[in-house]
Amino acid sequence: MTRSGAEYIEGLRDGRQVFIDGELVADVTRHPAFKGAVRSVAALYDTVNDPANRDRLTFTSPTSGEPVSLAHLIPRSGEDLTRRRIALKTMAEQTYGLMGRGPEHVASFLAGFTGHAHVFAAGGEHFAENLKRFHAKARDEDLYLTYTILPPQIDRTKPAHQQADPHLYAGVVAERDGGIVVRGAQMLGTGTAIADYVYLSNIAPLVPGDEAYALAAMVPVGAPGVKVYARRSYAAATSSLFDYPVSARFDETDSLLVYEDVFVPWENVFAYRNLDVVKRQWFATAGHLLGNNQAQIRFWTKLEFLVGLARRVAEMNGSVNLPPVKGALGEMAAKVATVAGLVMAQEQNARVDEHGVAWPGRAECFANMTIQPQLYSELLVMIRDLCGGGLIQLPSSVNDFANPAIAADVERYIQSPGYPATERVKLLKLVWDMIGSEFASRHHQYEMFYAGAPFVVKTRMFDAYDFGAGKRLVDTMLDSYDLGGLREPTAVGKPAQP
Repeated sequence: MTRSGAEYIEGLRDGRQVFIDGELVADVTRHPAFKGAVRSVAALYDTVNDPANRDRLTFTSPTSGEPVSLAHLIPRSGEDLTRRRIALKTMAEQTYGLMGRGPEHVASFLAGFTGHAHVFAAGGEHFAENLKRFHAKARDEDLYLTYTILPPQIDRTKPAHQQADPHLYAGVVAERDGGIVVRGAQMLGTGTAIADYVYLSNIAPLVPGDEAYALAAMVPVGAPGVKVYARRSYAAATSSLFDYPVSARFDETDSLLVYEDVFVPWENVFAYRNLDVVKRQWFATAGHLLGNNQAQIRFWTKLEFLVGLARRVAEMNGSVNLPPVKGALGEMAAKVATVAGLVMAQEQNARVDEHGVAWPGRAECFANMTIQPQLYSELLVMIRDLCGGGLIQLPSSVNDFANPAIAADVERYIQSPGYPATERVKLLKLVWDMIGSEFASRHHQYEMFYAGAPFVVKTRMFDAYDFGAGKRLVDTMLDSYDLGGLREPTAVGKPAQP
């Protein structure tokens, strides 16, 4: 069943080893670097757990009969994808699309994997059973899952087993009664410091000789030997919520995870020393598409938020009805509508396979992933252009309002019609935190490389797109004429006479 925010928070007090600023964090729920994000995730759990949202955000567990989050649904039809999208959109709106690795993200991958458990059964039927059992556990206990599926950037010219130290990348070093022992590091553990479990696997290509690194397993973040090394915290660096309203609340953090002889029981292992299964889990199952469909629903929400901010600034400045500004806002809106349309087209063009699993439209999914880096970058530039110098001519902090002498000048000179100084500054501080702060810069980098190197994403688009229609049109055109002029009418219709 769904759990409350308080239950989620209590679950994080499990003795996990999270390090930041040279220190071991005693309690991530109270540390300045993590508490804002923890509270935001807790609020999301409370939203899903609210009986008033049950019909919209949950479905009935086939095992417990209790309501569970729709993020865990294995879709069986286009209608299921629509129902799932409505729920995921509502969840994304709780964090304004700013938490890319929230509880609903890896849950979507796991649902896709489980719908095609036969892929994992290729390595042994017991692995498929482990997967199905864990999916039921995650669904019924409403677990927050993240993943580390890339090796650290050490030497990309060599495969895992040829690195200077064979234990740099996370891999199996031993078998013990009841499980395996994992040693090495993986990235990019976004959200892992505040999650329940981390999925350890590989999406990077593995080659013969890399069998020790070819695994798929769920590891509790609090398991002995798991070390979470978080990057600099943008939340901890904030001076106030007023000055940094999104940094303070939605910095999900990114981490390097070190697995120092971590014991993983067999029941949590879904693939073991199997190059083929580890590779096929991503594209021979609906996992990759469902996970990225969720990510695009989140991205759509984030763009809506950004464009909403842009329009509010134009309204505040009195420029919203000027033709150049209306044109700029219209172009921004077109970008959001494109992403939204491609999300919904994935439902329209869904395919139900022989296993009864609904796959979102592949071409539409990869099209969104292809345009995402460029579109996000262009949108940021357009908002900067719209805001101009007003973004950087702002009071140094909320404390300026507490000093009567400073506040008098701020209130006189930093205002707009209908927007007293506090409201103007509040809005522009929010915009700056979204497009100009350190938090904003991280989000720009995140969206640029969310799906991996651009050439990889474009190659997937190449593979997913049906070039057949274009080829037929080209062939028909070329067949319609020759050196002597027009030929007889073709299947497209009788050529027009000159």
